[in-house]
Amino acid sequence: MEIIEIVGLGLIATVISLIIKDQKPQFAFLIILLTGIAILLFLVGKISSVILVLEKLAMQANIDMVYLETILKIIGIAYIAEFGAQITKDAGQAAIASKIELAGKILILVMAIPIIGVIIETIIQLLPK
Repeated sequence: MEIIEIVGLGLIATVISLIIKDQKPQFAFLIILLTGIAILLFLVGKISSVILVLEKLAMQANIDMVYLETILKIIGIAYIAEFGAQITKDAGQAAIASKIELAGKILILVMAIPIIGVIIETIIQLLPK
């Protein structure tokens, strides 16, 4: 069970961070940062297998791969922005974290514009003239 390993790593890092925080706060933050990166790297294999399954399904459904790639990029932006914002909040910089979240939302909106355009065009074609 991978989740037990992930939670165990997180709990160990948390305890170590709390112990070190009083004497060396910069090391405590570094431990938290490295733990987050380690967990993310642990999940890369799982993420890539999900992407392969989605690509296979999209090909079977005859969906243009541009749309799937765009959706995957949007999901990636959301996860990366959330990860960055959480790390920044852990460092005590909530104002910067909120700016990271805002940037992620704006980038998602920009990436979604082509898909929104196709949806609107499809709706217009379905409406009686």
